[in-house]
Amino acid sequence: METLALLLIVFSALMHALWNLLVKQSHDKTIFIWWMFLCSWSLMSLYVFGSGNALPELSLRSLLLAAAAAVCFVLYHWFTGVAYREGDLSIAYPLAQTAMLYVPLWGVLLLGETLTLVGGVGILLIIAGAYCIQLRSLSAGELLRPFGQLGSSSVQAALLAGFIYSVGAIIDKTGVDSYSAYHFTYILVFFMLSFMSLNLLRSRYRGRVLAEWRQSRQLIFWSGPIMLASFLSFRFGLQLSPVSYAVPVRQVSLLIGVLIGILFLGESFGRIRLLSSGLILLGVVFVWRG
Repeated sequence: METLALLLIVFSALMHALWNLLVKQSHDKTIFIWWMFLCSWSLMSLYVFGSGNALPELSLRSLLLAAAAAVCFVLYHWFTGVAYREGDLSIAYPLAQTAMLYVPLWGVLLLGETLTLVGGVGILLIIAGAYCIQLRSLSAGELLRPFGQLGSSSVQAALLAGFIYSVGAIIDKTGVDSYSAYHFTYILVFFMLSFMSLNLLRSRYRGRVLAEWRQSRQLIFWSGPIMLASFLSFRFGLQLSPVSYAVPVRQVSLLIGVLIGILFLGESFGRIRLLSSGLILLGVVFVWRG
């Protein structure tokens, strides 16, 4: 994996962890995320139209790829939210990370990517770290517990979230390889914002949009540029590396999230998080060297 691609994706992971921290501090999280997307898209629009650097000619294929990726990512967040609301985090979270099992497979079968032995070992180490980081112990029973409730709606939602994200990642990679990464991201964010806006038209959200603006205005101003930096750096990195490597490496955001929790939120580390973080970090090194 190229060093520049690695640095871009690690920076994206840092920004991803930071905007998730801002979401945690917000009041109405669904509305806050909508504001965050609106702010990010507005900043991108200022550059696109203010600089005179208009969108390159947009083919129907690129438009459909951006729309399809947006559907996948919105559904991923929705199913993940369902899994977290209805089930135990220590069960739902590991299963939602199963996207990393599919992405290398799709990358090889659909995009013709090749993996080295060292890179493949790195992916497996990252998967292991991401899977274990929310578990309560490292016993055999605990490791298999997430798969022991396949009839649960929470477990099904988490597994579906992981699968849908893997499909979105492949579409995303195809899009940035065939169109300007910046402008593809611009179209992608537009579609995601549009789908979220349709959701907010429901009566249950009436009055909540302005209320969240009044309560979290400062966080919203910070979140827009941070999310934008996360989106853009990841997709520029995605252009330079196989998606089979890029998606697992971005899981370093879990390690960054743990560090933020310890340093700023007073959370405990624990042996499981220490081991899981070590596996993720070692896996990233293997992918880089592979």
